Amino acid sequence: MPRRRRPPRPGALADLAPGRLLTQIVALQAAFYVSAAILILFTALVAGKEVRLDLLLSWRSLRGDTTVGWTLGLVWMLNSLISVVFILLLIARSKLVPDFTLTLHFIHLVVTSFYSHGLPRNWFWWALQAASAALMNFLGIWACQWRELRPINFGGGGGATRPRQGNAGTSANGSAAVEGPRDEEAGFGRGRGRGRGRDGAGEYEMVTMKEGEENG
Repeated sequence: MPRRRRPPRPGALADLAPGRLLTQIVALQAAFYVSAAILILFTALVAGKEVRLDLLLSWRSLRGDTTVGWTLGLVWMLNSLISVVFILLLIARSKLVPDFTLTLHFIHLVVTSFYSHGLPRNWFWWALQAASAALMNFLGIWACQWRELRPINFGGGGGATRPRQGNAGTSANGSAAVEGPRDEEAGFGRGRGRGRGRDGAGEYEMVTMKEGEENG
């Protein structure tokens, strides 16, 4: 007898759909570069430096022996910290964070290599990418797990329960007389009240027996 396969978790196919993954990768990469461009532009204007595309895409600008290189390194680390918010909004799955983080830095490596016409040969650039990937991975997983473990509020208010009114009559003092729960299987009411026999022959009324009748 062939072994039955376990049904997929609800939403798993939608989360791992190629089209959805590609859209998330493109959106995350675009947000990463836009945020970095804004930060680098602001820093260059404040420092009075010339704004060039090399500051964003060239690995030769990231050097550990210049002030500009260290400043750019701090800007890129700040950009990695901001990108955690993009991961939380676009990915929102803790187990997918390492894949997206490594993919983002790999694409950045390819783009930088094509723009600079060669692989990065600066140790500072590689150290910066390792630190950026570790920061985004750690904080991204923590943020997504915090979001996944939040209690779910289904809404609805706990209002007062209104008394159920059925066929019960009203007693002399105006209060509703509540009959005991009916036993549908036995076909008669528990306690004092009216019922019908199983054969449906007729109705009967249970009355309280006196103490003398019980002993006699």
